[in-house]
Amino acid sequence: MTRKTEQARRIKRPIDGVLLFDKPLELSSNTAMQKVRWLFRAEKAGHTGTLDPLATGMLPICFGEATKFTHALLDADKRYRATIRLGQRTTTGDAEGEITEERPVTSDEAQVREALIRFTGEISQLPPMHSALKHQGKPLYEYIRKGEVVERETRQVFIRELNLERWSATELDIDVLCSKGTYIRTLAEDIGEALGCGGHLIALRRTGIGEFNLDSAHTLPELEALDEVSRDVLLLPVDCLTQKFPALSLDAVQAGRLAQGQRLGLKDEYPDGMRRLYTEGNFIGLGELVTGRLSPSRLLSGIARAAAAPKSA
Repeated sequence: MTRKTEQARRIKRPIDGVLLFDKPLELSSNTAMQKVRWLFRAEKAGHTGTLDPLATGMLPICFGEATKFTHALLDADKRYRATIRLGQRTTTGDAEGEITEERPVTSDEAQVREALIRFTGEISQLPPMHSALKHQGKPLYEYIRKGEVVERETRQVFIRELNLERWSATELDIDVLCSKGTYIRTLAEDIGEALGCGGHLIALRRTGIGEFNLDSAHTLPELEALDEVSRDVLLLPVDCLTQKFPALSLDAVQAGRLAQGQRLGLKDEYPDGMRRLYTEGNFIGLGELVTGRLSPSRLLSGIARAAAAPKSA
């Protein structure tokens, strides 16, 4: 490849959409996102839901206008397959840390299944010190690197499903469907304590976020093997992030008024809340409908620019 061709590939372009990406092992979420952004030559990109370098799996990458709607996936339930090593506790709660304690494993499969039932439903978790949760503006992992332990409050999370997929004398694989904010390494440690032997997380794979699962995700080698046109075909439309909201159609005049910040008098058959908005079949953003009045929430940039443009005489 000539230098001129390489430079042409690196020129960023405005693209909108969502790529369901299967993050590989040992890459941070940001590094993985930057690699994908480079392949697509995207002007703007972001990811939803951070995965640790030792975790793999579903990492949706949002391009352009899709970055406005990432909150929908950040708030969505997540599904994981996790492997727990029993009989050992570590400094970090996962395989990156040093072993601090070893105890014999005496539980059988029936006792493991019984323990998992106790962690189904609403549970309390103490956020780990090796996490990005912030205290006084700094992530907790910065404190623990200096040998400082910060007092943390427990938080309530919800485990919707917790199934035993594989069991051996010292390891078990679990399938977890959980609410946002759930720490799987903490769950692994707590399950180990419930079994009386301790435990830590040795492998983690996110298999789904919201309605998306790994069956539709793409790997880095797969993307690298495609040309740019073929890669673009893999992008999902921006409104795939907003499907949980009822749809509402507006005419061009209504869309223009909404883009200017005006509220519209509208009603539909659904309870008050967010609506995904369309004009002539095209997605234009989100609005909030309350007691028959629709207000703009997040609109695509092109809609706002068109509304602000001077009208010809």
